[in-house]
Amino acid sequence: MTTASRLAPPAAATGIGSLPGVDVLESTLLVCGECPDLPYLPELPARGPGADLIGRTAGLLAAIDPGFAVDTTTTGWRFSAAPGRAVRRAQSWLDQDLDAFEEQASDKRGSVKVSLCGPWTLAAGIELRTGARALHDRGASADLSAVMTELVAAHIGDVQRRLPNATVVVQLDEPSLSAVLTGAISRQSGWGRLDPVEESVVLASLRAVVESIRAAGARSLIHCCADQVPYDVIVRSGVDGFCVDPSRVQDSDLDVFGSAFEAGRSLVLGVVPAIDSPRSEVGAGVRHVTGLSRRIGFAIDTFVEQILLSPTCGMAGASPAYVREVMTHLRGVSNALTQADDRDS
Repeated sequence: MTTASRLAPPAAATGIGSLPGVDVLESTLLVCGECPDLPYLPELPARGPGADLIGRTAGLLAAIDPGFAVDTTTTGWRFSAAPGRAVRRAQSWLDQDLDAFEEQASDKRGSVKVSLCGPWTLAAGIELRTGARALHDRGASADLSAVMTELVAAHIGDVQRRLPNATVVVQLDEPSLSAVLTGAISRQSGWGRLDPVEESVVLASLRAVVESIRAAGARSLIHCCADQVPYDVIVRSGVDGFCVDPSRVQDSDLDVFGSAFEAGRSLVLGVVPAIDSPRSEVGAGVRHVTGLSRRIGFAIDTFVEQILLSPTCGMAGASPAYVREVMTHLRGVSNALTQADDRDS
């Protein structure tokens, strides 16, 4: 794998995206200081609707095409005739967040990461004006996927203008991807579930968004925190990397991982819990990595070249003190993995 194709330096420490609290300046300072090899734009959902994953992406969606304006209802997000207050607030917050990120990372010459809601989680999380999920209408889902290709290009362009020396990595968050494929998304009425979406349709949509990211000069990453992650679909989307919780990897996943690794894809390994947990030793994180490398069948020296380190998921539900502890822990694991004597001890 060439240096140019890496998402970040070997075993770089990073995060998934969400953090506790409402202070974007404090969060951005923390991220840029503690994750210098792959700093990321924080999400602070505690601020309210519009600061969450779907809300942030919905704000960008409405800016790209007024026909996709949304507003909040008692049941969540819904398409509307004009952008609601929560969407306008989402757009304002994102501008503030990018301003803070630009200030702290203006001289960054490596990679930086931003997160967007993936097209299928977006379709499962936004209602049509009728009250049904957008996922229920195949035409609406297709339209959402199409506009997502424009959205990612515009967002990448904005970040690149602010950070001209950095390489942008776009993380697509798809927590609902598995449920979309298996027909596990409930109807808004609460009665029954929506039909599964054909794998070929899901794959075509993801490929289009990934190709749009690549065409804009950025790199792509998919994060899915479902119980049964559809790794095969994720890898076949052509994405540059994907997130993995080593403690939940099934034997049936290993061949997919091996093929992806041989093709030069990066693995972002969640080596520490995202929610407050008893303090763990650096050695435990190292063992997560070395254990997975053995299961896949790659020497650890080779494996380390293509991995990044993160918590298992977003950390919005963690305490600020625990977030700092996790970041310190990740740096320790990274140092141990990139120093052979420490790694083998």
